[in-house]
Amino acid sequence: MARPKHRLTASKLKTLEAAKHADGGGLWFNKRKDGGAQWFLRYTLYGRRHEMGLGSFPAVSLKAARLEAEKWQAIVRDGKDAIKERERERRAAELNLHILKDIAEDAFESRKAELKGDGKAGRCVSAL
Repeated sequence: MARPKHRLTASKLKTLEAAKHADGGGLWFNKRKDGGAQWFLRYTLYGRRHEMGLGSFPAVSLKAARLEAEKWQAIVRDGKDAIKERERERRAAELNLHILKDIAEDAFESRKAELKGDGKAGRCVSAL
């Protein structure tokens, strides 16, 4: 018999006592004694259990946490470690963050009000 999914509801989250509560499918809700709470995904890969944080409540809603959990569960089903895969994605995004063209465009946008004619000619950036 399959384990039930989606055991938690949005209204029930506010009234839960301080403990870890399963929503099903590896998604967990951790409510602390101080009133704070966070979502995490629990999965097993190669015989080892992992817990991957998905964000704090209420910044991450129940629906968003479920969608995020499904995304990472699909990666785990492919035999990849979700935590390492997320870190790899972050590193790849950081590499693209510091391209000279992007930095120059950001600098131009922030200072164009100070330029003659509000920088509409764009001659200071065209050389880059």
